[in-house]
Amino acid sequence: MPARVMMFAVVTLMPFPLLVSGIIWGGVWIFVAFAYLTVFTFTLDKLVVIVSDPANTQTEFPAATILLVVLACAHFVLLALAILGLTGGTGLAIWERVVGFFACGLFFGQVSNSNAHELIHRSPKWLHTLGEWVFISHLFGHHTSAHPKVHHRYVGTDNDPNSAKPGEPYYQYLGRAWLGSFSRGLEMETKALQRSQGHWLKHPYLIYIAGGVMFISLAATIAGVPGVLAYFALAGYATAQLLLSDYVQHYGLRRKKLTGGQFEPVGPQHSWNAPHWFSTYLMLAAPRHSDHHSHPSKPYGALQLPNADAAPMLPFSIPVMGFIALNPRRWKQIMDPRVAVWTQAANTEN
Repeated sequence: MPARVMMFAVVTLMPFPLLVSGIIWGGVWIFVAFAYLTVFTFTLDKLVVIVSDPANTQTEFPAATILLVVLACAHFVLLALAILGLTGGTGLAIWERVVGFFACGLFFGQVSNSNAHELIHRSPKWLHTLGEWVFISHLFGHHTSAHPKVHHRYVGTDNDPNSAKPGEPYYQYLGRAWLGSFSRGLEMETKALQRSQGHWLKHPYLIYIAGGVMFISLAATIAGVPGVLAYFALAGYATAQLLLSDYVQHYGLRRKKLTGGQFEPVGPQHSWNAPHWFSTYLMLAAPRHSDHHSHPSKPYGALQLPNADAAPMLPFSIPVMGFIALNPRRWKQIMDPRVAVWTQAANTEN
């Protein structure tokens, strides 16, 4: 296995045995799992710097795809186990369940979402479908449609509900982005079905909704009403983190409208990036966001970090910036001056 793919594997898979041990045995294991996804990640991002050679990126290896499949399978196992553990099925104390909720939720939000995002951009149908079902398990299946067909097309404009406007607080953005992506994705898929003259039973939103009902039923089978409540909480937490990531990575950056009503092409200047190495591996290179938007089909192992003078850089890692965004006043103090710099630079070019 190539060294870089090995790093992705080690960083992303390590939380899984820690979380499983924590859900089953509690105690120190659940704290270690939580610490890995918070303090450990933050510390390594700050104390250790690994510089990747842009000329030595890896466009594709079988091992890179295998890792995506393994992570998806681990996600479904952990989701079922988390529901069981959080409802008392493994004998955890109340405080262990609380820590376990946040630890598992962080894994679903940071690793599972990043993995599903990578999968839905893959061309083999079965890989795309696997990513789709990870999102469905978060009751966010419509992201499979809205992300490539709305977000990538309209990013940095008012037509994209997942591009945060300048000065928009996260809490205001959260509901608007969820509802907007659902409705815009539904609109795009309905039009596509009409153009192809396909039967309404082939509408992907039927799969998203039926799949969500299926997972709710499975949660009820595992632990009754408490299982459903635990499932809703985990799915909501994971989805909130995905939208928080979108919020952070596009906050305030807008594409100019050209003569004729078209928008300028998407460029490196329309996404915030983060150079912090450990969280980059943990999130399957999602923090190298400009390159992803410029080349949506490029595998995670090949994504490159743009130069700081060509694309906006976040002062802290994506997880840390997400935490800061929960305090709108502090967020604006840090980010609005940076948005102003890039807005002025864009205006100066013209």
